[in-house]
Amino acid sequence: MIWPFRPKTSKQIARLEVSGPIFSETRKRVLKALDFVEQRKFPVLLLRIDSPGGTVGDSQEIYSALMRLREKTKIIASFGNISASGGIYIAMGADHIVANPGTITGSIGVILRGNNLERLLEKIGVSFKVIKSGPYKDILSFDRQLTPEEEDILQQLIDSTYNQFVQTVSHSRNIPVETVKSFADGRIFTGEQALSLGVVDSLGTEEDARILAAKLVGLDPNKTKCYNIEEPKPFLKKLLPLRGGSLELLTFELMTSGQPLWFYSC
Repeated sequence: MIWPFRPKTSKQIARLEVSGPIFSETRKRVLKALDFVEQRKFPVLLLRIDSPGGTVGDSQEIYSALMRLREKTKIIASFGNISASGGIYIAMGADHIVANPGTITGSIGVILRGNNLERLLEKIGVSFKVIKSGPYKDILSFDRQLTPEEEDILQQLIDSTYNQFVQTVSHSRNIPVETVKSFADGRIFTGEQALSLGVVDSLGTEEDARILAAKLVGLDPNKTKCYNIEEPKPFLKKLLPLRGGSLELLTFELMTSGQPLWFYSC
């Protein structure tokens, strides 16, 4: 990806938006953008998050990249309509988090979804013959029920992933693990409630976050502009702007079937 060059980026606020489900394409775009921020030596990054979450590994890689960038660049996160689950996880890489009072946030937890079409397949006379190397190789197959042993394996997987999430929130927000667990049960809450829990630092709009970002690095909020880091849109996407959101969500659903997710799915 080739980014346009503008002079004096050391006197500007970099702005990067993360919207929609977080998955591999999101990760690739965000990591390239963070590399650009580092190369151009922006003093501060305004990270706008409007996401219900996403895949575990992609969220972790974005968080890790933000933590590395923080060694050189201040990071202010601004929550939009929703910043839940994996959206919160990546925000843990920020120095300061600003949420709207009504932002939907929370949903700290892990979900794994699978489909059981056994009864439907029986009705239409379809069955499968499976040859496998071990008893659990076809775990979460859609043509049969889970066995108790398989449920135990998957629950251990989810518990491990959940504990990783809790530990990150605890470390980043300086909240005891047991306190995090008291509200990290999948529930959602408002930005106002998140403030009282210590998940965010202050309430305000993106403009409030921009002003804070400027002041944090000694820039004049009235004169300092944001440099919007945007991915060039493919020609077809420019012609069909309404297709993006629903298609992206459908792609995410198909790609992540059977994966542990940090995703708000109510």
